[in-house]
Amino acid sequence: MQSLASIENWPVPTAAAAVVRADGTLAGAYGPTGRRFALASVTKPLAAYAVLVAYEEGAIDLDEPAGPEGATVRHLLAHTSGLAFDENRVMAAPGTRRIYSNTGFEVLGDHVAKATDIPFAEYLHQAVLEPLGMSSTSLEGSPAKDGVSTVDDLVRFAAEVQAPRLLDARTVLDAMTVTYPGVTGILPGYGHQRPNDWGLGFEIRDGKAPHWTGATSSPRTFGHFGQAGTFLWIDPDARAACVALTDRPFGPWAIEAWPPFTDGVLTELRAGGADR
Repeated sequence: MQSLASIENWPVPTAAAAVVRADGTLAGAYGPTGRRFALASVTKPLAAYAVLVAYEEGAIDLDEPAGPEGATVRHLLAHTSGLAFDENRVMAAPGTRRIYSNTGFEVLGDHVAKATDIPFAEYLHQAVLEPLGMSSTSLEGSPAKDGVSTVDDLVRFAAEVQAPRLLDARTVLDAMTVTYPGVTGILPGYGHQRPNDWGLGFEIRDGKAPHWTGATSSPRTFGHFGQAGTFLWIDPDARAACVALTDRPFGPWAIEAWPPFTDGVLTELRAGGADR
């Protein structure tokens, strides 16, 4: 895909990107797709997927208590537990505000580790990474932000989410559907969003503006971006997903560069463009 080559114009030392269709075929790739990059918060969808595997295995229930009083696993996945961004402090009643919380995902990791008697990094490896052949991916600390991976591996994950084998398709549908509709909150880097829609571990585009995806991205687009200058989006209407990893922290450059990049990818997909 020619559109992927535009990452050459990003003001970053190194970047790699790829697009994978819903049928699992690679539409295109560019850059060092086998290089390992820090994921920052793109770690969260991987962690959330492992939590959902634990749910389907019966180790946990989405509506069982977890985190602050009155909160559940579902609240933690949807950033509505009331926990603060990066400290174990309650800022709101569960379900009332969308407070993006690294702490919440760390609580999730501890909850699953206790329920399964397996350290969360190892559970993630056994439940998600190993079955998908993501041999270059590891969790090296917090399940909120300390993943390391490659574009090649994240393509495997994006293909899985689009055509699930590890989870029931209905569980993935729940993950990409708004949880606690109408809740407002701040989308890091983009300000207050009314509403700030989120699924289970995945952010949902809907009508958010400004946003890190494209102007032509469908409202059903879901995914995540990271402060390491990384993103993964899945657009069900386009029947494709895109991964981009860089080694420059998120900032104004990304706010400027990512939306037109995504629009270029979507335009080429609609025109049927791909590397053969």
